[in-house]
Parts: sequence; structure tokens; C-alpha cells
Amino acid sequence: MGGAEDKLDDKVILSTFLQISGGSQARIAIVPTASSIEAAGERYKAIFLGMGADSAEVTFFGNRSDAQRPSLLAALERATGIFLTGGNQLRLSSILGGTPAAEIIRRRNNEGATVGGTSAGASILSSHMVAYGASGNAPKQRMAQMVAGFGLVPDVIIDQHFRQRDRIGRLLTLVASNPRLLGVGVDEDTAVLIEGLDVMEVIGRHSVTVVDGRGMESNIHQVKRYGEISVTGATLHMLTAGRRFDLQNRKVLD
Repeated sequence: MGGAEDKLDDKVILSTFLQISGGSQARIAIVPTASSIEAAGERYKAIFLGMGADSAEVTFFGNRSDAQRPSLLAALERATGIFLTGGNQLRLSSILGGTPAAEIIRRRNNEGATVGGTSAGASILSSHMVAYGASGNAPKQRMAQMVAGFGLVPDVIIDQHFRQRDRIGRLLTLVASNPRLLGVGVDEDTAVLIEGLDVMEVIGRHSVTVVDGRGMESNIHQVKRYGEISVTGATLHMLTAGRRFDLQNRKVLD
């Protein structure tokens, strides 16, 4: 989810998350660790319960010790849907990385539980995560920093608030640094559904930008600090609601 998803009207994205988590039988664990306060998860708890979830509980890991607490880990184990809120994605990676909580999230995803996140909570789901960066159309050296994510979606890097915060330049920079990565920029009130690591489907109000760097050439290795980077040969797709993309073969399906 690209952030700023509708929470008042049709709530298409959050409703879809609830339905694929089990609908009226869904047990949702809300992880607001990207925020510095536990209360950040309470609004989502009220929304999921209001839409008919069987249960919703806020599971706040405020430090690395929390990420080993049996009572909090049990909430992840019994959840049919795990939802990571927005905030600072470096809080997520530095607090949860290498802990039992992160291992359970990965395992529950492999076992069929729905794992999703909004804004920072979306960025950490991919193998590589945008830690921070600048806005702008032109790719520049050191425009963004990349660290390891949870790795639920391999060989992908996810950015969020994409067009609203003018982040195409930093996504091009990150893909240029390793063109094996598929760049996925998700607009606000927009999301991608990924099933089986193969097919990505767009839902929501705006669009998703996909940057395929397999044919990319750049001078990123020659450019000095903060200089603009020359990029050629990248394939760019703009996908709106209902469009699907094959992540393995990197092609638009419909």
C-alpha cells in the first residue's frame, strides 16, 4: 500500500486486505512499530473491527526485546492477517530485523497468512528497502539509501507515496545501482496484491509505476557525489487498478 489509503468511505484497499485475511473470520495483528507510539495502531484496529473482523489486536514492538516476548509473538502466530503501519521504515528494520518476530512474519507469510503494510510497512516487505532519500525527477548519485528488507518479495524494491512525493528519481537511482532489482513505486490510496510471488495486481485509486532495469545502462559508477546520473534502456510501466504484472517474466499480463 502506497500510504494515505482511504479509511472513511469505501475503504477498498483495507477491505480487500480484510477479505483475503479471512473476512468475518479474520484475526488481524496490527504492527505499528514504524511509528514511535503504540496508539498509531488503534485507528486500524477500530477500522478492521468495524468492517467485521473476528478480532484485531495491536502488537507493538517498541524495542528488540519486545520482538522476543512470547505474548507478542503469539499474536503473530494466531493472526490470519499481519498489517504493518506507516512511519519510519528504519524503525522497522532496526527493531525487527534478525528477531523472532521477523522470522514469524516471514514464516506466516509462507504458510498462507496475509502480510501487508502501508507506506513504511510496504517498503520493508521487499528484499531491498528504501531507507530514506530525496524527491525529484532526475536520478542522482546518493539520492537514496537502500538496506535489507524482510524479503517476502525477492528481487523487488518498493517505494511509496510515489507520484505524490515525486520519487521517480530515487527509484531510478536505486534500480541503476543494481538493475537486477525491479522497482515498484506505489501511489497513495493504491496497493498491489502479490500472490505466490508470481503475479502482482493493482487496486485502488491511482497507479503503480514499474521500473524494469534489465536493459538499463547508466554511468552511476562514474558520477561523483550528488551528481545527476544518465540512464538509458530502462522499461517503465504505469499500471492502474485491475492491471496485472508477471514478476517472474517481467511483463504486463492484462
